[in-house]
Amino acid sequence: MTTKYIFITGGVLSGLGKGITTASIGKILQARGYRVTAIKIDPYLNVDAGTMNPFQHGEVFVTFDGGETDLDLGHYERFLDIEVPKYHNITSGQVYYTVIRRERKGKYLGQTVQLIPHVTEEVKRRILLVTKREKPDIVLIEIGGTVGDYEGLPFLEAARQMRLEMPNDVLFVHVALVPILSTTGELKTKPLQHSVAELRRVGIQPDIIIARSPKPLDEQTRRKISLFTNVSLDAVYTSYDVDTIYKVPLVLEEQGLGRYILNKLGLAQVEPKLDDWIAFVNALEDGKEEINVYMCGKYVKLHDSYISIVEAIKHAAAKLRLKPNIVWCDTEEIEKDHVKVTELNNADAVIVLPGFGARGVEGKIEAIRYVRENNIPFLGICYGMQLAVVEFARNVAGLKGAHTTEVDPNTPYPVIDITPEEKDVEELGGTMILGDRRINIMKGTIAHAIYGITEIRERHRHRYEVNPKFFDILREKGLVFSAWRVDVPRVEMIELPNHYFFVATQFHPEFRSRPLRPHPIFVALLRAAYNRKHGLPSPYSVNTTIYA
Repeated sequence: MTTKYIFITGGVLSGLGKGITTASIGKILQARGYRVTAIKIDPYLNVDAGTMNPFQHGEVFVTFDGGETDLDLGHYERFLDIEVPKYHNITSGQVYYTVIRRERKGKYLGQTVQLIPHVTEEVKRRILLVTKREKPDIVLIEIGGTVGDYEGLPFLEAARQMRLEMPNDVLFVHVALVPILSTTGELKTKPLQHSVAELRRVGIQPDIIIARSPKPLDEQTRRKISLFTNVSLDAVYTSYDVDTIYKVPLVLEEQGLGRYILNKLGLAQVEPKLDDWIAFVNALEDGKEEINVYMCGKYVKLHDSYISIVEAIKHAAAKLRLKPNIVWCDTEEIEKDHVKVTELNNADAVIVLPGFGARGVEGKIEAIRYVRENNIPFLGICYGMQLAVVEFARNVAGLKGAHTTEVDPNTPYPVIDITPEEKDVEELGGTMILGDRRINIMKGTIAHAIYGITEIRERHRHRYEVNPKFFDILREKGLVFSAWRVDVPRVEMIELPNHYFFVATQFHPEFRSRPLRPHPIFVALLRAAYNRKHGLPSPYSVNTTIYA
């Protein structure tokens, strides 16, 4: 069959959940047996998301092939249970960089290089490259930003041209806000109307409207939207607020969106198979016991900075029928006042989060010391693992002043140091150790008990490592290196066998967790937290060969 393309645009304001909507549309089409994939277009001039502060743009999602991308690719992977390559994140920076390089090499044969056709042709080339390489049935293309933004115009123009060139194979879905006026409780459609008018001004008439609203639209409001946007009443849907993002596919499917899309694209009507997804959503809601998971980091004021970790916790909780209560712990506050670390007494589990730089580091180290000494289940991720090594070196191995050279280049005990391949790197963008690496797990370790296998594949994003010069002394004092890179002698996991549950990873397990396949490390953490809360023995010991 001919590949179909669905463009998803957004209006009124950013942060409406276009990524969730895109992933949800993909889910209800995939549930009908169609091969679906998704692309995220970001109009910013950065080549990728790698150098962007999480406070500005949320989490940097890392793809299996080493791309530093927009967090929406994480939603695509989780909802569709696929691995999305890095070229599925298209940015203005990539497009303009390619066009300018071609012009410098004389590839345009003396033409005057312009937005139209040269930039728009490059955008279309990148979209069609996905089809050429992967041959999906349906490609979803989410255009980031808000309709009316100057930087998004070339991408909207490329979408308009694709509709002109393949009228039966391209569909436009517009997501826009319908707020409720607090004084009257009335749903207001004017912002959405203006948003559609702006879209039509650049030559795009949406086929489907999805109104983002606090509550479902009533019939009168739907008719008003239909009338003033020139969209069929049957094509006006609501994505209303729900208590979990994983309900959104079910909300849209219940309104008939899947059937309507298939009809508009001329595809065979197939009944969706969503039983597993419904069971997962029910499991999320059925959590009987609350588990307090403290998330300790420096970007905690914007929760999207750690969205994949939050979702991985939810996946694990659904498997165990637990109810996670996520408590955000700002390590800068602990750094200012160490007494605040005692708040971790309320934690059933503590995660020390990834990050970079010196800010909040001493607070993270203090939090690690506290959970180690008080036997609280602990997971350290990336920087969290590195700082767990620093804490152990200082307070157990007696290496006073031990640190990472990222923070203190003159530390007398550089237990964490830059990796050899990163020492001469000058540019920051796209130069870290990124993407999948093969890892060996040592038999008889907690790591082996968690995974149940001796070789795994996990995603990375780091420059520093445990310094091989300190392997011996750290081991002598009781730190266990339980997993290693296959290709180089690099520590990938550490653990303390005499602790209730103390595990840390150099890699990022959160990027490979899925709703129906929760990552075993997060399952292990929550299982340990539950057992400890109930005074039960730790479910993981150094002699266990597979997690229960």
